[in-house]
Amino acid sequence: MITLVRRVTAACVLGAALTACAATPTPAARVARPAPSATSTTFAPPTLAPGPGGLTPVFRNGSRTRGRTVALTFDADMTADQGARAAAGERFDNPGLIAALRALKVPATVFMTGRWAEEYPDQARAIGRDPLFEVANHSYSHYAFTDDCYGLPTVSGDRMRADVERAYAAFRKAGVLDARPYFRFPGGCYDRRALKALTPVGVTAVQWDVVSGDAFATDAEAVSRQVLLGVRPGSVVVMHCTRSAAPTTEQVVRTVVPELRARGFRFVRVSELIGS
Repeated sequence: MITLVRRVTAACVLGAALTACAATPTPAARVARPAPSATSTTFAPPTLAPGPGGLTPVFRNGSRTRGRTVALTFDADMTADQGARAAAGERFDNPGLIAALRALKVPATVFMTGRWAEEYPDQARAIGRDPLFEVANHSYSHYAFTDDCYGLPTVSGDRMRADVERAYAAFRKAGVLDARPYFRFPGGCYDRRALKALTPVGVTAVQWDVVSGDAFATDAEAVSRQVLLGVRPGSVVVMHCTRSAAPTTEQVVRTVVPELRARGFRFVRVSELIGS
């Protein structure tokens, strides 16, 4: 996810619509159905009905007219081949960010890779068991699901489903018992083949309508300004829970949360937007 944000921020500033790598299917209706590979043991979170042709549905933002709600989402990125970098001291987590969200009492959705959960099982479990948060799937390997996705390695078509299911298995092993049936494509890149491959998993793909620009950013004020300019009722904001590659995110949260609350916005998890 981080690579995409760096590449698309300029386009966002110019007002270009974020279309990721394919047009977004518009589901005809919302239904509540659990993902077969998700791990919820308590209830069936809301999902979208399948898209055209029965493909995996794609959610970008909530209603613009049902209240001033906004969902902050955080991608906990780590690719399958970054273990050596973690062993050498690079931090792909961000405990300070999670602490800030708790202190500010901000509900949030964390899109976690399976590899991140393996590297930081205690943190993954703590996030997953905190009622303030919900954990969703960002793939196991953080490899792209299309052939050309901002330089990310790619996962083959016959391995896409297995990659997502492997992430859910990593969550279970870490103690995350209620991972949501929501999936964010690495890099935000998808096409019809990818949507078809994930149909049996039963997930709703979750994109966004506000790019924070926090990836690799060093100017927290500029990132905060971009978020505040972009948020509308029902917005989904994409940020990162990866200290080494998004070092300003904690400060951005501490800046934008009070300002958005002053504007009358209420923070919700993605599940609430989908279910509303």
